[in-house]
Amino acid sequence: MIARTPILRLLPTLALATLLGIAPGAPAQTQAQAPASAPGAPFTTEDFFQLRTPSLEALSPDGRWALLSHTSQEGRLGIDNYRFGDPTYVAPVMSRFEVVDTRTGEARALFPQERQVEQAAWSPDGGTLALVLRRGGAAEARDGAPFDVAFWDAQAGDLRIARLPGNRLLAPAGGDLALRWLPDGSGVVFPMYSAEWEAEARARFLHEVHGPIVVRSSENDFLSWEAIRRMGLTRSLGLARAADGVVEEVLEESTFATWDLTRDGEFLLLYRDISEGTDYDRIFGRDHRVVFRPLAGGEEREVLANDRGLTLRWSGDGRAWAWRDGDRLLFGSLELEEPRELVGPEGEGDGDPDPDTPDAADDDDEEDETRLTPVRLNQDGSLLVASSDQGLWLVRTDSGERTLFLEEDADDDTSPRWSVTAWEAEGNRIYLSYGSRTEWEWGVYRFDPQTGEMEELVRDGRRWTGLTLSEDGSTLLVQVAEAGRPGEFYAADPDLGELRPLTDANPWLAGRALGEVELLRYLDVDGETLHGILHTPPGFDPGQAHPTVFILYETFFDPGFNATAALLNAAGYLVVQPSVNLVQGYPGEAWLKGVTAAANQLVERGIADPDRLGIQGVSYGGYAVNLLVAQTPRFAAAINISGKANMVSFYTDSPRLATRNTHAPERSQDRIGGTLWEEPLKYLAHSAVMVADRIQTPLLLLTGQQDHNVTERTTSEMYYALRRLGRDVEWVSYIDGGHGMPRSTRAEAEDYLARMLDWYERHMPGPEAVADADDGAGG
Repeated sequence: MIARTPILRLLPTLALATLLGIAPGAPAQTQAQAPASAPGAPFTTEDFFQLRTPSLEALSPDGRWALLSHTSQEGRLGIDNYRFGDPTYVAPVMSRFEVVDTRTGEARALFPQERQVEQAAWSPDGGTLALVLRRGGAAEARDGAPFDVAFWDAQAGDLRIARLPGNRLLAPAGGDLALRWLPDGSGVVFPMYSAEWEAEARARFLHEVHGPIVVRSSENDFLSWEAIRRMGLTRSLGLARAADGVVEEVLEESTFATWDLTRDGEFLLLYRDISEGTDYDRIFGRDHRVVFRPLAGGEEREVLANDRGLTLRWSGDGRAWAWRDGDRLLFGSLELEEPRELVGPEGEGDGDPDPDTPDAADDDDEEDETRLTPVRLNQDGSLLVASSDQGLWLVRTDSGERTLFLEEDADDDTSPRWSVTAWEAEGNRIYLSYGSRTEWEWGVYRFDPQTGEMEELVRDGRRWTGLTLSEDGSTLLVQVAEAGRPGEFYAADPDLGELRPLTDANPWLAGRALGEVELLRYLDVDGETLHGILHTPPGFDPGQAHPTVFILYETFFDPGFNATAALLNAAGYLVVQPSVNLVQGYPGEAWLKGVTAAANQLVERGIADPDRLGIQGVSYGGYAVNLLVAQTPRFAAAINISGKANMVSFYTDSPRLATRNTHAPERSQDRIGGTLWEEPLKYLAHSAVMVADRIQTPLLLLTGQQDHNVTERTTSEMYYALRRLGRDVEWVSYIDGGHGMPRSTRAEAEDYLARMLDWYERHMPGPEAVADADDGAGG
């Protein structure tokens, strides 16, 4: 017999135990958080499509009015995937919009039907809402209806449409769409495109797709699809007057990416594109010359000659900025002629650390501990929050004096996550979100720079996300969710006192029988502690072994509501979202080490049937499915949705994404760590199709023929290989579909969900089917 080398590196002895289903010794630890659901109707495919997600679109400066959208999966259907990469195309997303009084919770519909709004902004006095609004309803959106700038009067409820010049239009797909009010509320600035641009961009896209003759050459500075995408950066800026809807051009047509307007309305901020060619070091990488230009016209003032490798953080008024250049922390403003160095290469700057800061005088600190990265500036740019390996610092931008106000250990991956979410314009108090990485616990804190006090506003087992503070500091909006349930929006005072409910997006959900969620803790084969999320079905019996489906990707921790898991739960399956510890150069091992360890724990607890374990994943998760079934026959069924099977052929595939598929293995998600020519064996080792003969698990392949992210050609390789080998495989191609679940039509999406459920029923049937089979067997 010929000895066979594993697909990846030889694993330690503990890995063998995992493959054999021997528990690796981690205790079965869980944290149950979601309340038990009352008996009710099962969660159905119809529910999947009608489930709505609320989002905050705009909050008035005084905090009185909130524009909230409610979007369902149904509202996201109708995509024309043939137009992926067309700079003139905007996919339809239909939503219900409500204007809610944050003081009373009273809501009124903005429109009588679902509409598509790409951008919204309240006027400084909160009396008028500016919108980028698509004409018509769902049918018109699918047909590519154009967009308008519209003004909605909050008192009268009237909608006025701005009158664009005859040769100007809105095409939000092209670049950074935004609406910026003038400080006096007289109008909004927004990007416009010429009719000539639209015709040229559309023609260029059609030629690339249909030819009939298409020439691509290394003499071109940019890859062809990147050149097409870059066409969306060519536009002008218009000013629409709120009173009469008249539009005038305030910036001539030119090429720029991000833009903004200073809060006082004096200057336009422009990131002018100066890219010279395709950048293989960054996905969609561009270089910019950053400038200010008076709104009224005039000479531009240069902020940076080239922002390559640099990220600027801007003050709330738009007149100051901070950035890191190597080990230097720099600050600039419209009032300064030259940038000010706040921290130099050795951690020194115009100011010194506060002597009360822990270890401030320790000369032996690691260099990385004093390397500060700007996080956020306050309203007028006088204060800066910066981060280092030690934690978060408050920096005075006039002197460089800095204070460590939140200590963190960058080397401790179990320490909580902190992020700055809001900063008062008056008073300068800073709001921070808190999230534990060892248990389901989230919170909101507030730091006062004047007193140095860190105040806990809330901390509990609910998820607190999307914290938004009104400009006047009077009102907080936040989304709150129980573990495993959809979140809802609430309003509160600045102390996050009594919550006032603003949304109840899915009242019908109270009548559905839903399961619970648990936080799993387990050890992978390297002894690393990992977490996962266990979704139990309604009426879960911990004394029974259930068929179990693992949904794969990278890491899972926060227990948001998962509609796919709810569907599988309704069919009687346990659902697990396991985390894995991905390692540069050897990512394929992670799923073998992590997923099987999670399975062992559930089997040991007696709640998962070892003979009825399934796996599925989308995109990178589908890639994980391929690699996992190529390394172990442990799973009874597997579903790969839009996941690659061959890293060699995929390396330069998906041309509409330009350099994404070379960058991913070299530098980012795919984690190979080098080019195909530098690491050929690793590319082969992470190509499941190369060892398709080892695959014993029945494999369902779901793809969209118009998927320009992971083209279905890579899936065809796996299908035809397994067919040649006589294995159990099925490939479903949605001809009009794109990446992941097909969203062209409701019928395709329903078919996709039905096939997913049917595949598990065929290969790992529920208890009733097993019982029937046992009754009919034997003599």
